[in-house]
Amino acid sequence: MLTTRPRGTSDILPGQVEKWQYLEQVIRRLCREYGYSEIRTPIFEHTELFERGVGETTDIVEKEMYTFRDRGDRSITLRPEGTAPAVRAYLESRLFAGPQPVKLYYIGPMFRYDRPQAGRYRQFHQFGVEVFGSHDPAVDAEVVAMAMDLYSRLGLSDLELHINSVGCPRCRPVLREKLQDFFRSRLDKLCPNCRDRLGRNPLRILDCKEKSCIQASEDAPTSLDYLCPECTSHFQAVLKYLEELGVAYTVDRRLVRGLDYYTHTAFEIMAPGIGAQNSIGGGGRYNGLVEACGGPAIPGIGYALGLERILLTMEQQGISFPRPPGLDVFLATADPAAQGQAMVLVQELRREGLAADRDYLGRSLKAQMKYAGKLEVGLVAILGSDELKRGVVALRDMATGSQEEIPLDRLGDEIKRRCAGIK
Repeated sequence: MLTTRPRGTSDILPGQVEKWQYLEQVIRRLCREYGYSEIRTPIFEHTELFERGVGETTDIVEKEMYTFRDRGDRSITLRPEGTAPAVRAYLESRLFAGPQPVKLYYIGPMFRYDRPQAGRYRQFHQFGVEVFGSHDPAVDAEVVAMAMDLYSRLGLSDLELHINSVGCPRCRPVLREKLQDFFRSRLDKLCPNCRDRLGRNPLRILDCKEKSCIQASEDAPTSLDYLCPECTSHFQAVLKYLEELGVAYTVDRRLVRGLDYYTHTAFEIMAPGIGAQNSIGGGGRYNGLVEACGGPAIPGIGYALGLERILLTMEQQGISFPRPPGLDVFLATADPAAQGQAMVLVQELRREGLAADRDYLGRSLKAQMKYAGKLEVGLVAILGSDELKRGVVALRDMATGSQEEIPLDRLGDEIKRRCAGIK
């Protein structure tokens, strides 16, 4: 139907969009203070980027991507996540040739054909950061602390940080072999997807949400059991830095995240009480991703936070948003003869930096005043033929009902003075 939006999408209407703007404002200030620069990548990319970058055994690539062939018969995919496009841009624009590390952030829509539920949509929005060029565990800790800092600035509480190390290409083959041995005797308990994953990427079985797979993997080997000395040292350093920063965490041995590109540190942030899907963000290190996408062996780490889920959590925790600014003044006309001058005056006020508007429906003066009240405008400037002749305007304070005449050439200054609360 033409009047129905596609399933899994939402309209962000006035009254709600101001909350999004506030959230984005807090995000942008956070990123500036942490030294991150914004990047804006295309909404669609070549499909191969996500197949190679995200991983062919992930739910995203196997079941959730919006993929189509364009008129040039190229396979194109609406971006399901932001890290692979950021890597592509980092390589294509040769950002690796400049000073390192490179710290980037993005805010924008992503697309996954998922089952819609509370705070989870087929078009959803993410804020994410990426750091390229450093393997220092202090960067891991700073990235995690930065995410938690954002939640703190928004007033969120009772969040749980789960963290793990998923190893590296040197130690993961041992874990792979142990997991395959473990699950071969439990094949009948695994879902069809996980039976297929056993030979390709058994670590993904630990991330499956099917009840039978969760039960079958209860006593499965975990990455922490088989970390190589370097991975163990790196992970212990990350935890030590987090403790020094005062960031509380829980080591979650089963945490593997849903993307194949993670190495070393992986983390997820939970908000208990917002539903079955209680993750509101997460990320980790991906030291092999730049190389997998055709670039040099450059380490990277990042995270992505779902804006819809953040807003849902803020709502459920009863966090209030700042009142959005409204109009500074509404210009009401007392008779038709003042219409032309009213239009000119509104434009002049706007050029002075004031938020001003007027009636465009030909309402009576009484109806205009009533409309201004509904808009919750503090000041109404009333202009009629008599006022025009005398070069004044009647300025009414809607809160007190008081009214006084102001010379037209001083109206802007008077409105600014009152809006600033100057007596």
